[in-house]
Amino acid sequence: MTPQDRAKRSAAAMWANDRASQALGMTLTDIAPGTATLTMPVRDDMLNGHRLCHGGFIFALADSALAFASNSHNRNALAQNNQITYVAPAHAGEVLTAIATEIHVAGRSGTYDVTVTGDKLRTVALMRGHTRTIAGTLFEEPQ
Repeated sequence: MTPQDRAKRSAAAMWANDRASQALGMTLTDIAPGTATLTMPVRDDMLNGHRLCHGGFIFALADSALAFASNSHNRNALAQNNQITYVAPAHAGEVLTAIATEIHVAGRSGTYDVTVTGDKLRTVALMRGHTRTIAGTLFEEPQ
């Protein structure tokens, strides 16, 4: 099995059980070993009292992208620590894109950077995430 095939099968297994991302309207648009791209439209019900996208929804998108990237090797990886910086607001009707990129993996620990952009590739948020691998896999690999 190629690394790309493994990433696609891992993503399919995760997506099948990820009701939260689906409910928020996220779409997995690209997956490769150590990287993932997700999009999410900003709906009116995601706005805060300032009529801007609530930071929690932006975080959820970034965290989901990190999850798909860190699990793309068919290892069960969970977020251990995430730090997000909000750079610019997102508005209703925008489609946000989160791109997660693997920076370093050693043993059971991984480091990932996620960039969330809005319309016209305007940076909305930057996240650095650390993961920890636990026992198990997302699917049984053929021998």
